[in-house]
This record gives sequence, structure tokens and C-alpha cells, in this order.
Amino acid sequence: MGLFLAGIDIGTTGSKGMVFDIDGNVLGTAYYEYPCTYPKPGWVEQDPDLLVDSAMKAMKDAVKKSGVDSSEIASVSLSAQRCCGIFLDRNENLLRPMISWQDNRTPVEAEEIAAAIDPVEYYKKTGYPNSTTWLLSKMMWVRKHEAETWEKTARIVQMHDYFLRALGVEDYYVDHNDAGYFGVYNNIDHRWDEELLEMFDIPQNILPIPEKSGTLVGKVTAEASARCGLSIGTPISVGAGDQSAGSVGAGIVHKGLLSISMGTAGAVTAYLDTPFRDPNCVSMATAHPINGCWLMEGYQAAAAGVYRWFRDELGAADQLEAEKLGKDFFELMNDKVAEVPAGSNGLLMMPYFASAGTPRYNPSARGTIIGLTFAHTRYDMARAFMEGITMDMRDMLNAMSASGVEVKQGRILGGPTKSDVWNQIQADIYGIPVDTLKVGDATVLGAAILGGVGAGIFSSIEEGADKMVALDKRYEPDMKNHELYSRIYDTYCRAYEGLEEKDVFKAISDLQK
Repeated sequence: MGLFLAGIDIGTTGSKGMVFDIDGNVLGTAYYEYPCTYPKPGWVEQDPDLLVDSAMKAMKDAVKKSGVDSSEIASVSLSAQRCCGIFLDRNENLLRPMISWQDNRTPVEAEEIAAAIDPVEYYKKTGYPNSTTWLLSKMMWVRKHEAETWEKTARIVQMHDYFLRALGVEDYYVDHNDAGYFGVYNNIDHRWDEELLEMFDIPQNILPIPEKSGTLVGKVTAEASARCGLSIGTPISVGAGDQSAGSVGAGIVHKGLLSISMGTAGAVTAYLDTPFRDPNCVSMATAHPINGCWLMEGYQAAAAGVYRWFRDELGAADQLEAEKLGKDFFELMNDKVAEVPAGSNGLLMMPYFASAGTPRYNPSARGTIIGLTFAHTRYDMARAFMEGITMDMRDMLNAMSASGVEVKQGRILGGPTKSDVWNQIQADIYGIPVDTLKVGDATVLGAAILGGVGAGIFSSIEEGADKMVALDKRYEPDMKNHELYSRIYDTYCRAYEGLEEKDVFKAISDLQK
């Protein structure tokens, strides 16, 4: 084996495979998209086997494009979307489609959790505010509404665990961060919480085995090798959930560092070297891939995915224009948005297309556009979408700051960082300097680093991140724009509160059932 590392990210809308050298240079990359299905309003499901197949193909193409002989690739690990419920029978056959983290069918079950255990006590135990997002409410829903499926269920795993098994690992392993998203895990002691398991009647033996990120757990089999292009016997290590892997790939491995990520969903993560609980019980206190460290996290149920919706549903004319000009849609839109002033000529967008996450945790919240007139253009709307998504990220930063975490600068990652315009909007709305990364696909880089640790290339996750992660460009906030955005943010908050207090969100949500 040589000194090249493979990383895979299995996201919500696509999978990416990449090959790196140990200096963090990208040698090969490939990406495959796939859909979500929406059986009912608020329900989101996927076919996990389609995701596995797409990830295998992406890895195979990345190896081919890299020009590296597969025998020279020292390891593979992965990042995957979190909070996804895969129900398997005793023969490891799928019993139903995977329930996505975006799925919002369980408000009744979340209320049942709150009735069974005080929400503050639940937060102290798990580090997670009670929410429809975590797998506990989804497991309860399946038991209640799909009794036959529940009776046949022998294992409940997440996408990370399912893919490791497909690569050749002999059992289902979950990293400590992902384990927390089952909603019955103590992430300080790194164990399943026996009291919660008993309280909600969840058998421990149906859950995956918790293990440290970067732990060697298997080798690529002949069958998997044919699908993914890696050599038979390539070491496989436990990876991490997407945002926690992204924290490694962004270099958030030392005190005082913080990342702001916009993928299909959004997240803010801050490094903590001691166990911590938010006194306000709104930000998640999760396990860092570095064993013995933690992350303070906020999550946004829909971020760049909302902008993708704008492209798919409202951007047909601009997609045609972009094709004529030989440009990508988003590249063209960046040019157009740059001509729109800060504030989008008085348009305000709330990105609650999949409910509200940190710090509001409102399953009834819905996407909203306020202020439309005949004078507005779709480019005003495009900028309003960028700004609205970023306002929601500011919500998370404010919640984190209120919990006692210092917020002075951030590292931004995800697809939107390809846009200079959006990067500057982020700096201006947050009012802090933000840095982009030379490798924007921080989740995949983080996965590769974890694989390198498992294979013994690096002695620690910190060493791997310090070696492979590099900053690219800094964006300083325009304080005049920040002042304007602060006024708009106040309006944003008051608009949310008005819609919530008058039960408008709930009324709309009820109409969609």
C-alpha cells in the first residue's frame, strides 16, 4: 500500500468519491446524484441500496480519474448523512425504505417522548434537544404504524453503518457521533443509555456497535472491490456522520475553532475539549470524531437544498440561458445576484422547507417568502434565498454564543462556498471573518483522514487534519452591510414569532396532512 487515501461521502442528494495524497491534494473525484421520495407531505424516504450503488460508482470513477494504482491506496473511510433509519430483518434484507433525517412524520412521537421524560433531563442525558429528527421518534413511529415491519426488525442501522457492511465489514459499526442521533445514547460515557432503552422499549441488540472514528474494522472484499475500484484487502475504518467528518476536514480539531457548513442541510460545529451541555438546552452537544472531545452543534433541516429547489422549480429559464452561455446555472446566478443590493430589495425568505431546526425546533414551520411586489425579479428572489438560508445559520451562531461558546471567526464549507457572492453574504450577516478551504469537500477529506488514522498513516486525527487541511481565502465583513442585515435579522425573527404565535405555521402544516 502507498500513501494515498480514499474518502467517500454519502449525502442526501448525491455521493462523492475522492482520492487524495497525504498532503491533502485532490487527485481524483466523482459524484453521482440520486433522489429522495416524498410519499406524503413531511415524509422523506430513500432507497439505501441505490445510495450504496451510487457511492460505489463514485469511488470507482474517482480511482480511475486519479491515475493512482488502487494497490497504492492505503485506506478508505466515509462520511454519511446522519439520522437515517434503515430497518433490516435477520437475513439483513431491507424491510422498508430508509427514513431520512429530513422526515418529519413524528411530532406525536416527539410529544410522547416529552411526556415520558422531562426535556431538560433528556437533554442532560443525551446532549440532544427532543426533536422529530432523531431516530428514537422514528423507531417509535414504525413500531406503532408498521407493526409487521417492527416484528421482523433484527437491526436498525444508519447509512454509515450500512455502507461499511457493503464494503466488507463483518458487522454494523456506528461512530460515537452518529450513535447519538439514535436518541438513546450517552455521548459522554459513549454507551447506550440503559434507562432510555428500557423507558422506550428499544432492545439494545438491534442497534449497531459503537466504535471510535478512525478505528480499523475490516478490509474491502472481492465483491466490494469489483464495485468500488479499491483493491481487495484495502483497510476500512469507522468514519463519521457528515457534519462531524466535515469538522475534521475543516481542521476543527483544536480549541477555539468553528465551522459553518451548508450542504443539503446546514450545521454549525465548534470544538470542545471537555464535556459540555448548553444551559439553554438548544444546541446539540455531540461527540467529536476525536475520542475524548466533543462538538457543540446546531443543525438546519434545509440549507443549500432550498437553493437547489429554487433552481429546479423556478430556474428553468436561467438554466437554458446558462447552457447557451456555456455556464453552470449557479455560476450564472452568482453573476446576476451580485447586481442585487444587500437586502434583496426588501424580500425576506425563511428556509423552513423541512421544518425548523436549532434553536427553534418547530416541526410545523414552513418555507416562507415575505415582501413580494410586481417590481421584484427572480434575481431578487435568488439573493433572498441566499440571505434567508444564511439568516437561519445566524440563528445557530447566536444560540451557540448564548450557550457560552466563543464565536469570533468561522471556516465555511459546502457547495455554496463556490460563490464569492454568497461567501461575502455570510461574512456580512454573521459579522465575523470567514475562511474558505482549499478542499471544499470537507466531509470527504475528513473521511479520508479518518481512514488514514485507522491504517496507521497518521498517529492521530489532529495530525492528519494539520497535515491535510489548508485554508484558501478570507472574507472580511462589510460592517455597513452587517448593520443592514442585523435590522433585517430582527425583522426575520419577528416575522417568525408572529407566524408561530398566531398558529399560522401549524395551520399550514395541518392543511398539508
